[in-house]
Amino acid sequence: MTFDPETTTFLIAGPVRIHPRVLRAMSMSSLNHRGDYFHGIVAEIRELLPVLFGAKGHQAILSGSGTAGLEAVYSALVPKDRRTLVLSNGNFGERTNEIVRRYSPTVTTLTAPWGHPLPFEAAVAELEKGDIGAVCVVHNETSAGFANDLSRIAPAIRKSGALFLVDGISAVAGIPLPIDAWGIDAVVAGSQKGLAAPAGLALVHLSDRARAALHPGAYYLDLAAHLKSLEKNDTPWTPAVPLFLALREALVLLREEGLEGRLQRTHRLADAMRAAVDALGLSLFPDRRWASDTVTAVQNPDGMGDAELRKVLEREYNVLVQGGQGALTGKIFRVGHMGIADWPDLLVTTAALERVLTKAGRGKEPGAAVRAIVERMP
Repeated sequence: MTFDPETTTFLIAGPVRIHPRVLRAMSMSSLNHRGDYFHGIVAEIRELLPVLFGAKGHQAILSGSGTAGLEAVYSALVPKDRRTLVLSNGNFGERTNEIVRRYSPTVTTLTAPWGHPLPFEAAVAELEKGDIGAVCVVHNETSAGFANDLSRIAPAIRKSGALFLVDGISAVAGIPLPIDAWGIDAVVAGSQKGLAAPAGLALVHLSDRARAALHPGAYYLDLAAHLKSLEKNDTPWTPAVPLFLALREALVLLREEGLEGRLQRTHRLADAMRAAVDALGLSLFPDRRWASDTVTAVQNPDGMGDAELRKVLEREYNVLVQGGQGALTGKIFRVGHMGIADWPDLLVTTAALERVLTKAGRGKEPGAAVRAIVERMP
């Protein structure tokens, strides 16, 4: 079979598959981004964003990837006169650390190996010193298929008075993120993950105190400028108009399903995928207690790297999953099941995986992995 990007079973860790309604929304003729029609679209998006975040607050739309959203938040909110605490246990935690160090003069970084729990006790000890102004952390680390339990650190951050700044790019609309209950001050989402819109937009939620604390940082990504323009249903600079059209339709789809409905479906898919991994005789990369619901990271069998596993899935079965990053390249593969991923995607992927393993002499009980999926279908 020849790989066909238009018909592939597409389960990478993001960008994710896009609904035809969202694709069609981008096909509109050029619009005047300073005209009434586009302003009406922005107004609709503003009304829909609380559905995505599950909270009301101050929300901005930035033309740029999720990393642009992170830079907007960190450049405008990490303090100049107090320490910033960064917690990292994966590739995207390392990226946060790199961005924060460009804007904060004093940074303390606490790390754990990829796929292991964050050092929460050490973080609490740092917070108790009383000079931390902001805490920056990734909620869902797709590089390791690991979801960080931020509820463990939230009370200590709240008690310290520090700003709580969260990379929620692969968490929002994928795993529960109770912004108000955890006292989170800033959350960054990416359009191309749980929302299932095209890549290229960053969505930012700010608390009241985060908005009050904004200071000049990046120019193009100046959150204060974006929020001020959005109050008039406008943008400070030329926006990615087709992506705004797609964003509106993706938010409508989310509203139709309901945020809780999407979270529940994503969880059921993740639970089924983990059961299929067991049935295939494979091992999760992280401890399953903290395994992510948006992406399942699986250890490659001994002697099988990308060429023998992932590339065979792509070349022979038109199934696309993602490899490891950094030191995990060739050691794990990752199956994304967020956004509009659904049961047929898992069935095809699992059947293809079983066939690849069987042909390599690594197969277990025939059909067991597919049964594991079917047994968990509604």
